[in-house]
Amino acid sequence: MRVYILNAFAKTKRGGNPAGVVLDADRLSETTMQKIAARVGFSETAFVQRAAAADFKTRFFTPAAEVDLCGHATIAVFSLLFGLRRIRPGKHSQETRAGVLGVEVQEDGTVFMDQTLPLFGNAVDREDVAASLGIGLHSLAPDMPVQIVSTGLRDIIVPVISLPVLSSINPDLDKITEISQKEEAVGYHVFSLETKRQSTAHCRNLAPLYGIPEEAATGTSSGALACYLFKYGKITEDQAQRLVFEQGYAMKRPSEIIVRLEIKNSDITGVHVGGKATAAKEEVLSSPDAD
Repeated sequence: MRVYILNAFAKTKRGGNPAGVVLDADRLSETTMQKIAARVGFSETAFVQRAAAADFKTRFFTPAAEVDLCGHATIAVFSLLFGLRRIRPGKHSQETRAGVLGVEVQEDGTVFMDQTLPLFGNAVDREDVAASLGIGLHSLAPDMPVQIVSTGLRDIIVPVISLPVLSSINPDLDKITEISQKEEAVGYHVFSLETKRQSTAHCRNLAPLYGIPEEAATGTSSGALACYLFKYGKITEDQAQRLVFEQGYAMKRPSEIIVRLEIKNSDITGVHVGGKATAAKEEVLSSPDAD
């Protein structure tokens, strides 16, 4: 069983979010894919299959469960297909549990994936969220809500007042898991508008419910955050054409995620998340136990 390892959204040679990719996975059962993802151990492993309604079908597994969509693993999949010359620059499509989504591969290997239009959910109790992060209520940005937003996956978007606060959080993973379960969310996407490299926001992503204490780069959450910032007036329509999000610095894996929003009559009509993936290595696993 050949597993390709790529670092998606890498800002430096040691940056990015590692993802496993298994090609030609049509014959693998769900149980086997879950076993492989657990053995690989990254936040997500993607399995590429034939599709009837798209160019490819991609399934995404954390070490603990299947998820509907994964941004950084999508970047890894299409970077790999491009690198192996299975696809050419241009527009492609992938079938996921979140729907059929477009993917654009540019000449330089940058991959942009379409996400679903934003769904803004309920506000989440600020006191509970602050306590679960080991910070005071005053450390949450007062002019933005703690709110569920989805562009394919439900995230709890958590604004904090500064980069030092974001660096100092002390997550209680059990409490975050409990709140995520209650809200039917993947996890927290915590951010500050103060940044290290003049980016749009600096972010940390926590998804212990799915076996991910912290993730170095999260594409789907970046799409959701971009829509949230536009909704609450933190970015302009012009700025929305290119947003840059920093992530992974607390893990010493600097990452950069690019988001483009399409806006028409003050409404978001398109969400595109992009970046590059660098090939890291290949692993050959012995076959998982028979189902």
